[in-house]
Amino acid sequence: MTTPEHAFQQLAAVFASRGSKILEIEIIPSSLGVPFMQDGNFIGVTKKALVQAYTVARHIFCSRLVSMSQDDLRASLVTPTAEPDGVSDLVVTEIMLLFDCEHLTACNWRKRRLLAAMTHSSNAADQIQTELTLMESFQRSPLHRHTKSPTLWSHRLWVWKQWLQRRDWRAEALLQLERDELGLVLRAAELHPKNYYAFSYLRYLHSCLAGRHPEAQDSPTWTVQLAQALVDPVLDWCLANPRDISGWIFEQYLLTHIPERQTRAHAIERVVRFARDVGWEGESLWTFVDQSARQFQLENVLDDILPTQNTTDVVSPEAGQHKPKWPWLLPLARAQAHWAVYDPQGRQ
Repeated sequence: MTTPEHAFQQLAAVFASRGSKILEIEIIPSSLGVPFMQDGNFIGVTKKALVQAYTVARHIFCSRLVSMSQDDLRASLVTPTAEPDGVSDLVVTEIMLLFDCEHLTACNWRKRRLLAAMTHSSNAADQIQTELTLMESFQRSPLHRHTKSPTLWSHRLWVWKQWLQRRDWRAEALLQLERDELGLVLRAAELHPKNYYAFSYLRYLHSCLAGRHPEAQDSPTWTVQLAQALVDPVLDWCLANPRDISGWIFEQYLLTHIPERQTRAHAIERVVRFARDVGWEGESLWTFVDQSARQFQLENVLDDILPTQNTTDVVSPEAGQHKPKWPWLLPLARAQAHWAVYDPQGRQ
């Protein structure tokens, strides 16, 4: 039988040897007969073993770490001392966040320590990289709450803000950063559909990057360039996950930052053609079509793909009513009228 101390030491060994590697962590069933499994960067732990490890980590945190002042944190960085249990302070909070991703006190302690490191440590860049890869390990793992945790996404945004302010960035590096973060967000959105917190994080990060252009901060052209880099990959993802309203709303957000009419029209056209050809009736997709067409004054795109039919019966089942309760039903009704006449190849 695994003891709490043994479970704690097993997880602590994994986090202590992680460096800047990204782990994939999963809760495994107790029926496997082992409390802990590891295959390279893939980690499996039972719920019971994780609870046991957390109780030990929380005891250490409350007795030794939570009362540390900023001076204590700086001193621990300048002259590291051996801990009585052989486990570093950072590892203790990592185990706590693995169990409870909304543990705000543990997260804030890591912020304070990172601030001390950025001010008084020569390897601040390495520590920031370690922090970001820890968050990524949580946010791309098939865990129940971590992919949608507002605390973890807020913490990740805070770390990036600190790092963006403390070094010079080339435009190419900022664009690559944005693309990398998009990959993480889309992975989290696949693990937890309709992931509002993940896409909100990306929206806030886009705003931060828009003000970090090395030549001309807050340049409209730079803001457009940032949005343009994401429009097509996000749209591809939305078409592969058409029920995800958070993805569609983020795509609409990107289009608002691209004044070019052709780009907006092309995006709406792709979506309408996809829905028409596969017979998609889901609300999320048609909400995007309706809102985007009206917001950008591109109703003519619908006219070209879905010529107006006699949709009165579809739109208004109640006698005398000329508009549906939900506006997205209007373009859907035009598609339904099209399907009633034509097959997916456009033949009558």
